[in-house]
Amino acid sequence: MLDALDDVNDVGSYLPEFVYGANDGIVTTFAVVAGVTGAALDPGIVVVLGVANLLADGFSMGMSNFLSERSERDYEHALGHTVSNAKSPARTALATFGAFVVAGTAPLIPYLLGFAGSFSVSVALTAVAFFAVGAARALVTDRRWYWAGAEMFAVGMTAAAVAFAVGELLRGVA
Repeated sequence: MLDALDDVNDVGSYLPEFVYGANDGIVTTFAVVAGVTGAALDPGIVVVLGVANLLADGFSMGMSNFLSERSERDYEHALGHTVSNAKSPARTALATFGAFVVAGTAPLIPYLLGFAGSFSVSVALTAVAFFAVGAARALVTDRRWYWAGAEMFAVGMTAAAVAFAVGELLRGVA
């Protein structure tokens, strides 16, 4: 994915796509894990729904990003403004999709490898993934890595807790 981008400055210009894609990939994939676990369904369902979500939602986000960037360019062109070629819609889509899939795999790893206590391991990997993605923002910003990591950890784990709570509330419905 990074090979498609030219240099460190170019990578930094795609930071919103990387952060948005990675965060959403982790959250939505963990939501599947937490929802299935909270509802006390078979762990095999996590793999099927998790992988399906990872690829379909990642693709959807990438293509939505592409269409959004394309629409912005078309709008600027319609107004008669010069359209910058700094960020291509295809590259923003690739950055969003790649970050979504790579980071979103973290919650599924213990299920794919068949670990005992998969949910506990998934929670730990999810927490580490949130913190790592957040901290990585410090590579191209002036933020301190530990604050950037803590911020994303807090937001992401709150979303994860909501997903688990919904699974618990809906236990027995399925």
